[in-house]
Amino acid sequence: MIIKPRIRGFVCVTAHPVGCAAHVQEQIDYVKAQSSNEGGPKKVLIIGASTGYGLSSRIVSAFGFQAGTIGVFFERPANNGKTASAGWYNSIAFENEAHADGLYAKSINGDAFSDEIKNQTIDLIKKDMGKVDLIIYSLASPRRTDPKTGDVYKMALKPIGQSLHDKMLDTDKKMVMEDSIESATEKEITDTINIMGGEDWDLWLDALESADVLEEGVTTVAYSYIGPKVTWPIYKNGTIGMAKEDLEKTAAKIDAKLDKYGGRAFISINKGVVTQSSSAIPVVPLYFSLLFKVMKEKGIHEGCIEQIQRLFTTKLYNGAVPELDEAGRIRIDDLEMRPDVQDAVAELWPRVTTENLEEISDFSGHQQEFLKLFGFGLPGTDYESDVNPEIVFDS
Repeated sequence: MIIKPRIRGFVCVTAHPVGCAAHVQEQIDYVKAQSSNEGGPKKVLIIGASTGYGLSSRIVSAFGFQAGTIGVFFERPANNGKTASAGWYNSIAFENEAHADGLYAKSINGDAFSDEIKNQTIDLIKKDMGKVDLIIYSLASPRRTDPKTGDVYKMALKPIGQSLHDKMLDTDKKMVMEDSIESATEKEITDTINIMGGEDWDLWLDALESADVLEEGVTTVAYSYIGPKVTWPIYKNGTIGMAKEDLEKTAAKIDAKLDKYGGRAFISINKGVVTQSSSAIPVVPLYFSLLFKVMKEKGIHEGCIEQIQRLFTTKLYNGAVPELDEAGRIRIDDLEMRPDVQDAVAELWPRVTTENLEEISDFSGHQQEFLKLFGFGLPGTDYESDVNPEIVFDS
């Protein structure tokens, strides 16, 4: 079939298998072009491995440090003429390239919040790796079923305490507009913490420890974001921010547990990048469009793969001793939060309108990155060719 992008709101409901493979290959090529690395992870578990920072973590582990990887994700295969999800195609492309380079790579597709998938993952670790020395936690989901109670939590991206009225960007219509978002209820706050907070990360580490599959010196990292004040009402001070606070508290708890292994648990505060998750957060697409314009002009823009390559090689491994901020977090968002960058974005924010959007922001670049998430707009990919959407993992 000939596959074209079909966008509904902040989601593209189609994905292109050849384009997704090209996107994965771009990241692999970037990592391979960097300096050789030593002293890094060798047996890596990535929870949330199919897109964004999780996928980039898997690529850097494998092609930067020659590590074996197990990726856990929840993706949709092609069915009845519908394409698979982008993460499905990404993961197949990753595995194919890893195997071609003689690297161990296996994937588990299912609900990472469930006890069933945790147990299945542990069985695979015992069978093929013995133990793991790095666990990346990079899950993003709109809902979670509690494995103990069966309760279903639904995420809400809302401010807390008062409604938000600010500039927002309708990416479909290319319109900058004033809009309002009502304040979250107590249940919406609690639900969001239960999904995006630290409980599941902690459950994973407990399960891995109980199964005796943690290597001496094991490291675990979860990813977070803070951003500038313009995003704080919906992010840092909103429901998602409350969840991230819980994640940080959990990091300290896990770090104490790992002391017996000589291990460590970190929160990495990453730069804002276009992901399926970030595209859903009000205010953020407009901020990112302005941010990308400024950072590209200064020659310091980074995507997921550049961020994770820098995190692994200058903060976590190669003999690096992580520098932590006052809250004990790794900061890889340092370039985004440079005063000159934020001052430039703050100067553009009150000026941006529908009429000058293309001129003073990098909206086109933002949209290009969004489409690339789903395998569209990749150079050298023939989007007029008939392709088979029903590709599967090698057994």
